[in-house]
Amino acid sequence: MDSNAKVVAALLAGLAAGAALGILFAPEKGTETREKLNDSLRDLGEALKERTAEQMEHLNDFKDKVLAAVKTKVNKGERMVEEGLEEHA
Repeated sequence: MDSNAKVVAALLAGLAAGAALGILFAPEKGTETREKLNDSLRDLGEALKERTAEQMEHLNDFKDKVLAAVKTKVNKGERMVEEGLEEHA
């Protein structure tokens, strides 16, 4: 996990903890408190899904770049081998 992802994860965890504590200590009915807590957790879940989707997209882009680089190197190696074989033939 890169440093940006760690910061975002820590931020989201802090926001969730702060929201939960704020809701739990608020002078409201239990049903209202539970509803607010559920809303906060739902929002946190959606934020995590969005961040996960972004990270998966970055990983897929990275994978594509690595595959392209590997294919380029393999093709270059194949050409060098063929050229070497032609020289010795």
